[in-house]
Amino acid sequence: MKLGLKRDEVRLVDYTPEWREEFIRVKKEIAEYTNFEENRIQHIGSTAIKGMSAKPVIDILVGVDDLSKVDESFLKDFSKIGFLRLKVERPGEIVLAKFTDDTYEEKTHFIHLVEYQKELWVNLVFFRDYLNSNETARKKYLDIKMEYLKNSSKGVNEYTDFKEEFVKSIFEKRKI
Repeated sequence: MKLGLKRDEVRLVDYTPEWREEFIRVKKEIAEYTNFEENRIQHIGSTAIKGMSAKPVIDILVGVDDLSKVDESFLKDFSKIGFLRLKVERPGEIVLAKFTDDTYEEKTHFIHLVEYQKELWVNLVFFRDYLNSNETARKKYLDIKMEYLKNSSKGVNEYTDFKEEFVKSIFEKRKI
């Protein structure tokens, strides 16, 4: 299994159970170096959906009590295992990444720090669980991803925007 994407690269690879194994390995590192309880460290994103083609990057959700209290000393524990804060601005989220080497050109893992059990946390976990349990939704999501790749390749932001309507429609199912 080879992980990694360069800046703005959008590429999908076939599902592999090695993604789960890698998540478990990194989860243990995170728990050891940060003292986070394991239930606050979740595998999310397409690599957490069985059978789903995905970008070869492991997405990890880490639940904090209060995002406003995350500071440099807090982030230092993550840097000990190779995760660095990105300058990505997302509401309710701090994003960290791990890279293939010290050129910082190819990301292999993302950590999404969000407030534990708040709306974003619940939505991301629900999305993963819903797609894992619903073959029709899983197929539709893959079709959307493949359609984007067939018609465009302008970068990861456009890719995310292209999938947004579908993702939000799954979030809405949680509220029904």
